[in-house]
Amino acid sequence: MQRTAGFVLVGGRSSRMGTEKARLKVGTEFLVETVARKVAEAAGTVTLVGNPEAFLDLPFACVPDTRPGLGPIAGLEAALATGQAELNLVTGCDMPDLRASDLTRLLAEAESNTALCTLARDRRDCSHPLCAVYRREALPAVRAALDAGRLRLLALVEELRAVEVRIDSVLSNLNTPEQWAAWQAEQPVRGI
Repeated sequence: MQRTAGFVLVGGRSSRMGTEKARLKVGTEFLVETVARKVAEAAGTVTLVGNPEAFLDLPFACVPDTRPGLGPIAGLEAALATGQAELNLVTGCDMPDLRASDLTRLLAEAESNTALCTLARDRRDCSHPLCAVYRREALPAVRAALDAGRLRLLALVEELRAVEVRIDSVLSNLNTPEQWAAWQAEQPVRGI
C-alpha cells in the first residue's frame, strides 16, 4: 500500500449548476482536469470517484460511487474503500482555486498528526471537508454515517475530530451558474 493517494469526487448530480460541473471549461481543459492535475501533483496519484462510463475520454482512473445518490460521503466511502493508501487526499471537482502547494501542505500536516481527518480552512475562515486528507481508518465511521442516514459532511468531520489547517488561498465551490459566472469574471484580475 502506498502512503498517499488523491481522489476527486465527480459523482454529484450538478442539479444546481444545470450542467455537469466536472466538464465546465477552464481555458483549454475541463474543470475536473484542472483539479485532478493539482491533486496528482500533491498526492502522486489521482483517481476520479463517480460514474466511470462518464469519464472514459479522460486520462484518469475512475471508481464508481458505492452508494450513488447519497452525496459526497458516499464518494468518500468509495475512495477509502479502494484501500490504495493510508492518507487519502479528497477534493471536489468544483474547486478551481485549489493550489498544489496547499494540498502538499495539507498532506504534510496529516502525516504529522494522528487525526482521522485533516482539512483546509481558507483565508475567509471557511472549512472545506472536500479539501481534506482522510486516513484509511476513517472508513468505518464513514460507513456508519451512511448506514444511519447521516449525510452531512460537516457533521462527519466534526465526528472525526478533524484537525484544521490554515491555507493562504480562498477556495470556491462552484455550484450554480451565477457562482461560475462570478468566478470566470474574476479571472483576468487573478491573472489566470
